[in-house]
Amino acid sequence: MFRPPVNRAMRTLDRSFFQKTFPISAARVANNKDISLVRKALEKSKDVLSAPRLQSVQADPLHELASKGRKCVLLRPDVRHDDPSTWSPTLAEFQSKDIASIVPYDLHLDYDYWTYDEIMSAIVPEDNREDAYPKRFSQVGHILHLNLRESHQPYKNVVAQVLKDKSHKVETVISKIDNVGDESEFRTFSYEVLIGSPDLNVELHEENCTFRFDYAKVYWNSRLQAEHRRMVQAFSEGEAVCDVMAGVGPFAVPAGKKRIFTWANDLNPDSYACMADAVERNKVGQFVRAFNADGHAFIRDATADLYRSSHSVTVKAAPGGSRRKADGDKIPAAVDPKSLERVLTQPRTFSHYVMNLPANAIDFLPSFIGLYARSPVSEALGTADPSTLFAPHTDVKLPMVHVYCFGTKSDDNVEQEIDICKRISEKLEFEITRETLDGEIYDVRDVAPNKRMFCASFRLPAEVAFRKP
Repeated sequence: MFRPPVNRAMRTLDRSFFQKTFPISAARVANNKDISLVRKALEKSKDVLSAPRLQSVQADPLHELASKGRKCVLLRPDVRHDDPSTWSPTLAEFQSKDIASIVPYDLHLDYDYWTYDEIMSAIVPEDNREDAYPKRFSQVGHILHLNLRESHQPYKNVVAQVLKDKSHKVETVISKIDNVGDESEFRTFSYEVLIGSPDLNVELHEENCTFRFDYAKVYWNSRLQAEHRRMVQAFSEGEAVCDVMAGVGPFAVPAGKKRIFTWANDLNPDSYACMADAVERNKVGQFVRAFNADGHAFIRDATADLYRSSHSVTVKAAPGGSRRKADGDKIPAAVDPKSLERVLTQPRTFSHYVMNLPANAIDFLPSFIGLYARSPVSEALGTADPSTLFAPHTDVKLPMVHVYCFGTKSDDNVEQEIDICKRISEKLEFEITRETLDGEIYDVRDVAPNKRMFCASFRLPAEVAFRKP
């Protein structure tokens, strides 16, 4: 409705350029006591100006009246103060009864009013508006992270300045200049600081947990918050989880708060250090252990070490059973504190293995072949038959494996799921199909125009787990 002025040649942001006055009309309220009455009546008659980020009640356009506190109600653009034929019966009645008068009003808008999209649409070529500036970006603490295409390059500095102005708590805008993992095996990337401080140390909060890290040295994706939550919800209190590529702990730390015994590993020393800090900072050290090892070895070593380990945690339940006095105040029930305690014992086998490295996590699946029949797990078990650890000999099921991967797009993902099962089967040397998966292939999110992230969850087949060398 109220578009900003246009300057297609702008390459350096000039905030002062974005000012514009729109002649509209307003209902001048004769008595401030009637402001609410007039506004509500005009809202009901649909005469009030409806525009985002604009308050309908404003100071009177005449300075001498505004200085006395007089107010007016802004009206929709097709109401003209000098043409009564554009007035609704409600407006006409207010005018005739001297409750309000219809007057001209100059609506002045400036740079602060318009959004990022509105400002950029006034700068980029009209025939290439869809591709000329980025529509998607992610925020990590005070950092805004852009993935700029070639078509965005001429406007990157303007984009950065406008985004910094329009985004909540943004101090630095960076642009990725290579693909994740191209710079190192730790999923870090090269970047350019477009505006703001080069300091990329951030503190952020997710799932009631606090994380601190240098965004230049570790991997973090704010768009995965819902996926982090979904995965942790699949775990139950008292289970043991092996997080093979844990990063700074977005699965592990919330899992610890849920009283899940989590052994979390990352190859990146910086990620490991930040994860260890998050474990301590969020007080989940009784449930979460941080490791810095190769993922292939960690799958086997952690499985063996867990079997050898003995660890219990005493947790307290919330007291209940209170009575009330006559005046309504609670009287705490006489409860023995010991009766509110219970002991959670760390299991000797993992219920879940999580591998969130979608570029190549599937390549780690061979480490599960003969997991319980080969060294080092076989050495930990000694002469015991590993199959007796699981159903039908016990109530314990073989673990679920959650492996993240990339695939292409389609409307129903059928072909993608078949392909993912094929890739898993090749690595496990055992056929797994959509029908025999005993789990699901979950569509996590779009990554690129023809690229999608999936999470394949399946129960480790006995034929794989107990295969002898």
